[in-house]
Amino acid sequence: MKVYGDTNSGNCLKVKWVCDHLALPYTWIAIDTLKGETRTAEFLKRNGAGQVPTIELDDGRSLAQSNAIIRYLARGSSLIPTDAFAEAKMDEWLFWEQYSHEPYIAICRFQMFYLRKPASDLDPDKVKRGYAALARMEHQLALTPFLVGDAVTLADISLLAYTRVAHEGGFHLDGCVAVRRWIGETEKFLALPPAR
Repeated sequence: MKVYGDTNSGNCLKVKWVCDHLALPYTWIAIDTLKGETRTAEFLKRNGAGQVPTIELDDGRSLAQSNAIIRYLARGSSLIPTDAFAEAKMDEWLFWEQYSHEPYIAICRFQMFYLRKPASDLDPDKVKRGYAALARMEHQLALTPFLVGDAVTLADISLLAYTRVAHEGGFHLDGCVAVRRWIGETEKFLALPPAR
């Protein structure tokens, strides 16, 4: 399997972390999104949307969208709950991550960390919604060790990607005691060094 990704992208790191945790064999193909490498004719044959991550299976089939990829890669593993309701709750968090978390936390991070914009130039609505996402996570993680209960699932891996670097987008986690605990425990589970 080939994984086309950019290590600057939390969406790509999710895929790498799942592969590494499950000891899945893969070749990482570095794609620099800032240089437009997802817009080449060769890449667009694999993913017409021109986005990373994209995986290419041994039989030549491709799959895109980070949460769809990790869902496919982790099938049958302990990262997906066996209880049907718990599995659906995991999916609920995966959908929520792409709709109510990543568009705010990740975009603000991209603008500050990569485009070098000051925090004062960020869209106030994105900042407000980013803090609302962190507050929702804080509420859940004050109730349960991980997002879907007592064990790490794909929901935790998916949301870890941008939450652990939220500070790079101007989001302060000082009041998020449960979120900070969860970041440390999930990083430890995945054998990741703490975010810088």
